[in-house]
Amino acid sequence: MLLAATVAALIWVNASEAGYDSFWGTELSLHLGHTGLAMDLHGWVNSGLMTFFFLVMGLEARREWDMGELRERSRLALPVLAGLGGMIVPVGIFLAFNAGHGMTAHGWGTAMSTDSAFALGMLALVGRRLPDRVHTYLLTFSVVDDLAALVVIAVAYTRGVRLDALLTGIGILAVAAALRVAANVRFGPVYFLLGLAAWVAFFKSGVDPVVVGLLMGLLSYASLPARSDLERATDLFRMFREQPTPELAQEVREGVRTAISPNERLQQLYHPWSSYLIVPLFALANAGVAISTGLLNQAFTAPLTLGILVGYVVGKPLGTAGTAWLVSKLTRGRVQPPIGWAAVLGAGTIAGIGFTVSLLIAALAFHGTLLAEAKLGILSAALCSSAVTWLVFKATMRLPKRLKIRAILGTAEQLTDLAVPVDPERDHIRGPMKAPVTLVEYGDFECPYCGLAEPVVRELLADTGDLRFVFRHLPLTDVHQHAQLAAEAAEAADRQGAFWPMHDMLMEHQGALTKRDLLRYAAELGLDQAQFATDVRDHVGAAHVAEDVDSADLSGVSGTPTFFVNGKRHYGAYDIDALTEAVRAARARALIAT
Repeated sequence: MLLAATVAALIWVNASEAGYDSFWGTELSLHLGHTGLAMDLHGWVNSGLMTFFFLVMGLEARREWDMGELRERSRLALPVLAGLGGMIVPVGIFLAFNAGHGMTAHGWGTAMSTDSAFALGMLALVGRRLPDRVHTYLLTFSVVDDLAALVVIAVAYTRGVRLDALLTGIGILAVAAALRVAANVRFGPVYFLLGLAAWVAFFKSGVDPVVVGLLMGLLSYASLPARSDLERATDLFRMFREQPTPELAQEVREGVRTAISPNERLQQLYHPWSSYLIVPLFALANAGVAISTGLLNQAFTAPLTLGILVGYVVGKPLGTAGTAWLVSKLTRGRVQPPIGWAAVLGAGTIAGIGFTVSLLIAALAFHGTLLAEAKLGILSAALCSSAVTWLVFKATMRLPKRLKIRAILGTAEQLTDLAVPVDPERDHIRGPMKAPVTLVEYGDFECPYCGLAEPVVRELLADTGDLRFVFRHLPLTDVHQHAQLAAEAAEAADRQGAFWPMHDMLMEHQGALTKRDLLRYAAELGLDQAQFATDVRDHVGAAHVAEDVDSADLSGVSGTPTFFVNGKRHYGAYDIDALTEAVRAARARALIAT
């Protein structure tokens, strides 16, 4: 949609330049008494709607900080340095091209920032089947230059700052931070009103208010649902079931809502609007360039266009990949990228797409012909960077298998989410004991989603000869009244060497898990029924189940089914395609480790 909007803008402005300029120059004002805000439509898009784009960027960065690669703080240094290197080198190249040209040198900020949304989208097109780690690496260092770019906009491209309004805006943001950190207020409308007030204050100060969106996003913490919050939501729903009153309905709604972290709730709310409306609308409002033979001849010999083009296409990969290599060498490999060097280079080349923030800065720094030249440089850099990235990954895919995997995935140690490692002496394992890939499931025999996942796991085991599967118990006793009993029955069967037959039986009969049903299953499996009944009655398997539940708590698991692949938590869908892809990536990493 971003590409379509860019093409539409080019068609529109070349069909009717006057109509394009007239539409986006239409003034829209909002007044309340004697005060108000007034901007043209172009300004409302760039400084108003784009605030929500930067909010989403802040949310994604905070999620990586709390739950992703950056939760291990030692891994923060490299993306920060790579992001800064990816800004300094392009700016240096731009200034080298524009040395002695005072009118254009002032626009050095147009050559430094990566458009994360556009770059990630194009990476998905030109680098198909790349692991998520490549996208995450690109996101982490591009957010760094987004932050730096907003600081540059505020400092270098803001004129006539009103200090009183700026201090008011900073004070409002400080109040929001205090409510979040000190008081742990979780009522969204409060933060929305504070963010709106801060936006107005920054706007009145003369500083571009889009910075408010990014900072508010960074304040919104991300976390997995806590078991206590989920159990509270269940208790509230039971109360509502017994007394369906409006007051209890409100409590249930609030209990369910607050069980999910603010970060995830806000991403669900704003991400679609940002991706499918705001960013394409920004492209429509900013990418319009009236192209003529004269402009093309002038632009591609002008230091402004060439500085942006070479700065992005050459400077970005040189700055990001070069900095990552230098840090790795200086630390003797203690700090290295979470991906392979071909992927590092490819992430650097696609980072040459500097669409959003570059156009924002170009609109602040230039007007008329110079602005048209800057836009041509930005658009040309996006096209060339995409083509170069496609060549990088095309060449990488032609390497021998082991070398290709190493070039994409690298050799950095992977973060482990599974708190309690697999123990062959106590865990229930299916498949080769020395398989390179281990799939761990925390499951509940009464959970319908575990029942849906079971055929997927069996298909994986049937199709993959080098996968071992581990099942650990997590009976959700607050919603499944027979789950604990079924788990203990499986452990009772294990005492007679029949855990997996009982496991399969229970998964196939999730709606019939009473004690009488369990005794019938034991008889069908040929177990010693008296011994089985005694073991179930005496809860001999309760200790094992409790150990599994404790390990789930340590790993942050609160729902079922939850999967871990070689110790790394699997997020998202657990259909055959998603799990196969996760297992394939883990197998590749295991291959290069040997």
